[in-house]
This record gives sequence, structure tokens and C-alpha cells, in this order.
Amino acid sequence: MSAISQPWRQFICRACGLIYDEEQGDPDSGLAAGTRFEDIPEDWECPLCGVTKLDFEPYVRREAAPACQVPALACGSGIVVVGAGLAGWAAVEALRELDGQVPITLVSACKGDRYHKPELSLAVSRGMTAEKLVRERAVDAARRLGVRLLAETFVVGLSPALHQLRTTRGTLNYTKLVLAQGARPALPAELPQALCWRVNDLAGWSGLQRQLAKGPQRVVIVGAGMVGCELAEDFARAGHNVTLLDRRNLPLAGLLPDAAAQRLLQSQAALGIDYLGGVEVAGVEALADGSRRISTRCGLALDAEQVVAATGLVTDERIARLAGLAFERGIRVDPATLRSSDPDIHALGDCVSLDGAPCRFIEPIAHQARAIAHAVLGREAEGYVHSQPVIRLKTRSLPIELHGTPCAQAEWTVVQEDDGFLLMEQRLDGRTASTLRVGQAKAA
Repeated sequence: MSAISQPWRQFICRACGLIYDEEQGDPDSGLAAGTRFEDIPEDWECPLCGVTKLDFEPYVRREAAPACQVPALACGSGIVVVGAGLAGWAAVEALRELDGQVPITLVSACKGDRYHKPELSLAVSRGMTAEKLVRERAVDAARRLGVRLLAETFVVGLSPALHQLRTTRGTLNYTKLVLAQGARPALPAELPQALCWRVNDLAGWSGLQRQLAKGPQRVVIVGAGMVGCELAEDFARAGHNVTLLDRRNLPLAGLLPDAAAQRLLQSQAALGIDYLGGVEVAGVEALADGSRRISTRCGLALDAEQVVAATGLVTDERIARLAGLAFERGIRVDPATLRSSDPDIHALGDCVSLDGAPCRFIEPIAHQARAIAHAVLGREAEGYVHSQPVIRLKTRSLPIELHGTPCAQAEWTVVQEDDGFLLMEQRLDGRTASTLRVGQAKAA
């Protein structure tokens, strides 16, 4: 078959889940629509996480077998999955891969449409809309996978002893339960919900995007962590006047050593981003013209059309506590099976904690989903093995990549440094514990 007549193919990034579609290409990275995967230059990088094409594999959307039909009963037993984000749908896909007939019910507080969450921090400057970001409507995915979908349905209680999940659409019996409800923004009292945007899901992002699409605006982002820094660059590239505010003196100071954080600060300044460090928000108020005034504890007052809270995430413990599940900064799960303290309840994604530490990364989700699917269905498997994912900051002006887990007991040392590149490492007990790359190394 010639290349012209060959069907368009899709390839998925094993690191972050981005799908490269040959028909659409990647215009932002210089790949025109219709660029075949084999014609992509070897030095091309995933626009979201920075890995090369070697980390992509063919992606074939699974079609449900004829025997895989949506259960007719509203309250039957089977597997119930709570949450229709990346983790919830990954669990459904993994279950269906092993068993085409087991009844699966997916409960979602939102519509449940499938989209790639990491793209939210790049989408405004690319002119994306919510409609363009949706890869597959939830109703279509549910039909394709033979899943009963309960969209815009909220969980109000959980009784493990009765194997019952209580929702706003009635009580569901389950044989096995998979919790994938994610995490919610940690919003301090000084940032009123009605006056601040939270960019943690498609619904919240789309509301902000519609406002920003009206024209250049003043935007204050509170919190200079990964999300805050990525959004600041995205909005600045789209032509908005961005102020990034944080209690620390430098952006990403909780993760980066000062030498790297200084480079990030300089990169932000070159884009026109105004960084205010060492300040804390005292309150936000609405002004008569519809704008917002942000007051700081040191007496500053900033006026802006939009205020975005990027102050971290927290796992909602209400359901877990009511059910008596072990909880420590997330639902405590067995590291190999992702099983909670109840033998018939598993959890994955942002809502879990492993040895007391939250696991809020995209890369492990597919592996967690496969481990849960095997455990829930009683299939033999090696189990989930957690390793620290590579952290990549999605800032095009200054790529930042962190390997390993930074250790407070180890000093950062400079290995290589020039105007456009910084390589640092931490050594612990004679071995390299973490490596940090900032910028682009010059070609040899």
C-alpha cells in the first residue's frame, strides 16, 4: 500500500499519553498536517513532556466486541469506577482489555468527555477551545467500551460492608470498586471561589478561556509551582499581561535550586511576565467595573480582569473517611496491587498515596490501571512497581527536566553551565540521586 493511500495512524507517548495523529500533524512543532510518523525528524520532541519519537508507540483505539454491551439494569453488580478523568478511563480501558463482558459502570461528576489534561496549560496560546481539546465524547467512549455511564452524578456515600455506592442517581451495588476521583485545587480562604479561576479540569479551564478570548487582559496567577509557571507562559504568549505571585522569592523554589530558579525567572521576564516573590495574598475583592483587586499582606494592591489560583491540589477525604478507608494525604493503597484497606476497593491516580506520599503524575496512570485490572479480575500479573517519573516543565522558552527525587540532605552541584544550558546533579552515598537539565545544550 502506498503512503498516500495508507490510512492515517496515531501514536501515543508512553511517558505522558499524548497522541500524535498523522492527519493533524503538530504544526506548533513544525510538523505539517499529514506528516507520517516515519518522516518525523529524530530530534523532534513530544510537545508536552519532551521525550523523543522513540518513546511513542502505535495507538489503536479498542472497539468493543459484539458481546460487550452496556448493562440494561440500573443497579446491578459488577465493577464500578468513580471518576472519568485520565485515571478513570484508563481503568476502564485496562479492564476491557482483559474482559469484554464484565459489567462496568462509570460514575462521573462531570460530563466525562475524554481529553488530555496536560494540554490545558498550553492551550490558550495555541488558540484551542474546549471543543478542540475533547478527544472523544463520553457517550461515544462508553458505547465503544460497553460501559454504563452515569454522567453528572455525585457520590454521596459508600458502604463497604454492603458493597454499595450511594449516588445522586440512586444506590449502586458493586462487586469491586475502583476510585479515580482525582484531586481538587487547594484553595486558601484568602482566595474566594467566586472570584478565582482554578485550572484543574476542562470545565474550569473552558470558562477562563472564554474570558481570555475576548482580548488582551491583566491576569494575576497566585502560586508559582509547575502549573502556575506553565500557565503564566501560556497566557503571556497569547498576549495577556501576566503577573505571577508567590510567597517564595523565586519561581518553582520548592523544586529547583536557586541557580535554576533564577534562570526560570529571567526567562519569564523576557516573555513579559512580572514576578512578585516573597508576598502573600491577604484577600481578593470584586470591583465595580467587574475586575478584581488582590491585596497582599505587605500592603500591595493589584488590579486584574482575571485571577487564577494555582495553589496546589488536595485529595477530598470525605468519601474515604465515611467508608473507613485508610487515608494519609490520599487513599492509602498497596504499592503492588493499588488495593485500599478494603479488599474490594482499589484506587489510582491523583487520589492515592503510596507510603504516605501523593502520586500526582500522568506517566504512572496506565501502569496503575493495568495492575488494578489484573487484581480486580483475578489475573496473574507482576503488579505495579512505582518509580519516580521524570518531571518536565512545559515551558517552551526554557525546557526544564528533572530526573530522580531531590534530596534535602544533598547539595546541588553544577556539572555544565553556559548561557543557554545548565546541568546540575545531587550525589548521595556516592551515587547520582537526581539530575536537573535547564535549557538546551549546544549541539556538538
